Amino acid sequence: MNRWLGAVQIAAVYIGTIIGAGFATGKEIAAFFTRFGLYGFFTIGLAGLVFIVLGTIMMEKAIDMKAQSYEEFNRYLFGKTLAGGINLLMMMMLIGVCGVMLSGAGAVFEEQLHLSRQTGILVTLFLTFSVMMAGTKGLLSVNTFVVPMMIVFNLLLMSQSVRTEGFSRLFWARPDFHESVQAVIQALSYAAFNLALAQAVLVPVASEAGDKKTVRLGGILGGLFLTILLFSSHFSLVTLPDISSLEIPMAHIVKTSFPSIYFIYVMIIFCEIFTSILGDVYGLEKQLQTYLPVKSSWIFLFILIVIALISRMHYGALLSVLYPVFGYFSLLFIVMLVIKTIKA
Repeated sequence: MNRWLGAVQIAAVYIGTIIGAGFATGKEIAAFFTRFGLYGFFTIGLAGLVFIVLGTIMMEKAIDMKAQSYEEFNRYLFGKTLAGGINLLMMMMLIGVCGVMLSGAGAVFEEQLHLSRQTGILVTLFLTFSVMMAGTKGLLSVNTFVVPMMIVFNLLLMSQSVRTEGFSRLFWARPDFHESVQAVIQALSYAAFNLALAQAVLVPVASEAGDKKTVRLGGILGGLFLTILLFSSHFSLVTLPDISSLEIPMAHIVKTSFPSIYFIYVMIIFCEIFTSILGDVYGLEKQLQTYLPVKSSWIFLFILIVIALISRMHYGALLSVLYPVFGYFSLLFIVMLVIKTIKA
């Protein structure tokens, strides 16, 4: 029973770290999968396989290494020379993504709840600090509570969408065959990017868990349910006629199919942003702990102050430069993980 509970908690952290604002709004899934029609359906399976297999391998290796941070894991993959630059890039990406996510949390309060943006940011910072003070236990508890709600909500939307008139025709539609290659590349890029960022939290969590069977089960469950979430969102999004023109595709579906629970959808968006921030802040603290011999509370406070400042700046411009660079690193990350696994 303890092993299953531990596996479920690890799976929940895995899922909660991967899915953020882009996932909740449907924008990410539309861009990487749904715009390719039927090809997108098959490439979701490919991305899911990467999450299940490589996510599990990464966590098992973290236990073998007793790795406490992503820096140690990247040193194993790339060697000392390259690891320094890669870890700096990782830190910039994690801080940047946290800042953008925090800004997104403020936007949810401002645009959907009609409260001030600052209120949303301060509430998110307070909740993040409170959970982080409980350490790994707090991270596991929040994700174990929030992630099942996300899964149920997604499946509820899918159940309504598949009954939409013309669903079968829309589902089987596909673009020209030459786009199938692009669909595969996009799917691998999506999985690689998210897995590379998720190592910041998955490596120390797996190392702390210390039991390979628990971590293996957690990785399989996490990857499997991530795949189910991707499929269910895709089934919902294919029913939208001009998906590329919509800023928040899932909001359109909720308003059309379940207007009475739109407020719950808004809370789901916030929760998905919140769990992503938790995972990234947790990973950053584990990394900084190796350089700063101070209490974790001070490191968390420092990280939150930095991302609060970034949330007020135009960091999006810098991210637009970092994202492609990190994208190349992410693909290299999964290639090196496969090579190292085969050699082992």
